[in-house]
Amino acid sequence: MIALDSNQSEGSKALSLKAAYRFGIEHGLQKEIDEIRNMEIEWDRGITSSLRRGYVIRLYRAKGIFDDFQREYWPYFQTRRGQTRAKWYLKNADDYDRFLSGEERLSRIDDSEDEGSEESAFAYEADLRDFLAQHLDKLEKGLMLYKDENGSGVEYSVENGRIDILAMGLSGDFLVIELKVSQGRNKTLGQLLYYMGWVEQNLAKGKRVRGAIIAKEIPQDLKLACMRLNDVLLYQYDLQVSLKKITVK
Repeated sequence: MIALDSNQSEGSKALSLKAAYRFGIEHGLQKEIDEIRNMEIEWDRGITSSLRRGYVIRLYRAKGIFDDFQREYWPYFQTRRGQTRAKWYLKNADDYDRFLSGEERLSRIDDSEDEGSEESAFAYEADLRDFLAQHLDKLEKGLMLYKDENGSGVEYSVENGRIDILAMGLSGDFLVIELKVSQGRNKTLGQLLYYMGWVEQNLAKGKRVRGAIIAKEIPQDLKLACMRLNDVLLYQYDLQVSLKKITVK
């Protein structure tokens, strides 16, 4: 990560849509930029600009030009908080795709572009995900993060989504992990089963595919839904905080 220059303004922390649109047009993406800029957003959440930022990041990554864009126009991305913000933008785009498909009706968050609470919640989930990815042995001995030519098993991209963590056991079987910072719900199970099916069809090559839902709370209805699913595991996490005294000389 890089440190921000002292003259870097607060406003530069947000991806500039004006700069992003100009950059895209300069790279021959006039049609795609016009679609993002002029799209009629149907949901009632007050984060329309952040939603467009998510679509811009997704477009530039697909075209292989996001690294050039962020280096020139959004250096804040290179910080930890900048990458968390980028993930939050992408989450908005994913949520809106699900909204349009009718998968779920999203509740109103009237924050008028104030990313505070939502971004904090997503950062919390990202921290939990990163911790588990580095300590998979807490789930199962010998469990390792899956890696291939498309990247690591953290936020592994599949059709219509991203797997929070994709891991492999000692025998070569797969474990698909979905995280929820609050309460796991039945729709989480549906999402997990889709990801398990995708992995079985595209990666497993006959190996067993299991799934795990990790949440702060596992409600009774989710337990009942998983009773007849031998390949789905449920975990509740409990965070503990330790303090380290810093000596200032």
